[in-house]
Amino acid sequence: MAKVEERVEALVQELLAGQDMELVDVEYVKERDWYLRVYIDKPGGIEIDDCQGLSEQLEEKLDAENFIPDSYILEVSSPGIDRVLKKPRDFEREQGRPVDVTLYASLPGTKDKVLTGALTGYDGEKVILDGTREIPLDMVAQVRLHIDF
Repeated sequence: MAKVEERVEALVQELLAGQDMELVDVEYVKERDWYLRVYIDKPGGIEIDDCQGLSEQLEEKLDAENFIPDSYILEVSSPGIDRVLKKPRDFEREQGRPVDVTLYASLPGTKDKVLTGALTGYDGEKVILDGTREIPLDMVAQVRLHIDF
């Protein structure tokens, strides 16, 4: 799966070169069927025409290269307003924004498994909230943008 994701990521990067869109993530997952999901974004947000255009171009490339052995469903979309932060560039881009950090287990002395605060740091080993709360990445299950309803 990782090799498929890497190859698709390289293809998408080529297709997006010189455009104002950026690749956010690629997932190749087995649910009921195999899904190849490509998440893109751009300043001001993604529109359906952006997704459709990239989907058509990518489908052409994937058919030509034919390196995915399984039948799959291709989905191209925005990562959504509550996107998960996975890559270092995600953490850099979202500095100062409120995030929810879900932990595998609560921190010593607390019962909370979800912490919310402004993302003020990330160094590949820890996430820093509000300038002072350092959370080791090995304790972090997920970091996603916080949505206030």
